[in-house]
Amino acid sequence: MSTGLWGKIGGAGIGVLVGGPIGALVGSVAGHFLVDREGAPFGPTPRDVVFTTGLVALAAKMAKSDGVVTQSEVQAFERVVQVEPEAHAGVQRLFDLAKATTDGFEAYAGQLASTFGEEPALLEDVLDGLFHIATADGAIHEGEESYLRAVAGIFGLDETAFRRIAARHVRLADDPYLVLGLEPSADAAALKAQYRRLVAENHPDRALARGLPPEAVAIATHRLAAINAAWDRIAAERGLT
Repeated sequence: MSTGLWGKIGGAGIGVLVGGPIGALVGSVAGHFLVDREGAPFGPTPRDVVFTTGLVALAAKMAKSDGVVTQSEVQAFERVVQVEPEAHAGVQRLFDLAKATTDGFEAYAGQLASTFGEEPALLEDVLDGLFHIATADGAIHEGEESYLRAVAGIFGLDETAFRRIAARHVRLADDPYLVLGLEPSADAAALKAQYRRLVAENHPDRALARGLPPEAVAIATHRLAAINAAWDRIAAERGLT
């Protein structure tokens, strides 16, 4: 999360511009009260604010799903949600407010799904970021998995998509093939073509070129590393070059 983004969050009226539960959360951080309502009443919705604030809010709610926030999870959160030193206090306030509010995570996930419904890849980015944080301590706990499945459902991601995303973070049967989105029966040509396509689609430079917030770029970087690791494993097992 850049200083520029926090400048937007601190600006007068930004919560009203965003609207909905995320707008109410932003308004609380900015220091003005907002009535929770659906949709933004005027102007274009600041998508970077919705993406990043929604990610922070869902991460905060996930922290409550297993009742324990580990130091490794905090460090993983900070790797995904990138902030300048002067913005740390604001991030912490946003996280604490989201964790403490009586609103359920469904409201935040629902607003993200509504905002980015035409770009499901961005919703996968959010779930990827949540997985990265949840598995930072080396395991995913039952409460966290249930939470992530619920978020995926609100995002409209089916079981196949959920398992593909999960395979980038936890060991599953045939997980390198899940990461590449192919069956183990796929031939070498299909595997190479799919790998090259995924590398091109998920390169961080592409996220930068699309004007996505730093959080999406960080998630793309982690995802590309998982894709490369899956390919390396398959290539080693099959003797591919």
